Amino acid sequence: MSDIARRFPENPLLMPIDLQPSNSELHIISLLNPGVFVYQEKIGLLVRVAEGMPQKEDFISFPVLNSLGKIEIIEIPINDPDLVATDPRVIQYKGLEYLTTLSHLRLLCSDDGVRFYEPLENNLLAGIGSLEKFGIEDCRVSKIAETYYLTYTAVSENGLGVGLRTTKDWKNFDHKGMIFPPHNKDCAIFEELIDNKFYALHRPSSPKIGGNYIWLAESFDGVHWGNHKCILKTRNGMWDSARVGAGAAPIKTEQGWLEIYHGANAENQYCLGAFLMDIDNPSKVIARTIDPIMIPTEEYELNGFFGYVVFTNGHIVNGDKLTIYYGAADEFVCGAHFSIAEILSVLNFNEEIFDAKTQ
Repeated sequence: MSDIARRFPENPLLMPIDLQPSNSELHIISLLNPGVFVYQEKIGLLVRVAEGMPQKEDFISFPVLNSLGKIEIIEIPINDPDLVATDPRVIQYKGLEYLTTLSHLRLLCSDDGVRFYEPLENNLLAGIGSLEKFGIEDCRVSKIAETYYLTYTAVSENGLGVGLRTTKDWKNFDHKGMIFPPHNKDCAIFEELIDNKFYALHRPSSPKIGGNYIWLAESFDGVHWGNHKCILKTRNGMWDSARVGAGAAPIKTEQGWLEIYHGANAENQYCLGAFLMDIDNPSKVIARTIDPIMIPTEEYELNGFFGYVVFTNGHIVNGDKLTIYYGAADEFVCGAHFSIAEILSVLNFNEEIFDAKTQ
């Protein structure tokens, strides 16, 4: 496998200790992959902040949001026969699944793209309503005209769907609700209309028939979506054999729409790859990387809350320079630079090789 990322020497840029919890009863477990945008000449991050409870002896405790948006604590005895707690991220109890943490989105700003700080106000977006009671996660930010579109994973006992909020000033937000129902996530909206239509990548999940594949959808208003097409699948025996999902908004290049995506294998090891869509018909994938363009190699990527993970859903494009901000080991926020030309140069256009190992 290969790695063409140029990591920031300052990594990790943000660690859990760098921020204050949203509630005095909670503590921050992890900072995860942020959405990224530019506003008033500053770089903004919407960092996923995952918070948990201090654990009592012989109990497992975790927070959820009630119907009023207030935090409630659930406690389960460790010796309860209905409890399954083998995964640090998910609790199974009496046939239901709960997250061990409650996530919100925290707004941070930077003048140089390296040192980030919290603005004095309006810096926290939390779950709203019953479909977000287990939190909101993994935001992507797309800008079309003067409007920022925030797509994120909305989590509840009903499953994981895609929520949408919009803003023009980062002070007032319009909550559009759930635009893709469970089970769905990893939604990235193109930052340009094609034939007067919005386009978005998304990832419905099927545990039995099908798989965790990347799909394309169309919309006339950015809220109601249809004409869904599966465009990128996992590849048996390769680094992206178990699941694939979109990163941030696709990047328009002369060769087509370039998308940075994450892939994982059966051991839940996450790397980054790239694929290219036709400029006029993005449902047509014309090239894909065989090897990853970024793999976990650094200590902060290999060891953390959930190790061997690099995962991005936010970037900034400046000419040929692509700056991604990514989550490392499900605990730290980091940065890396890429050359777009270099990524394009490692894409494989050989259809036989491209399709040979698709499952």
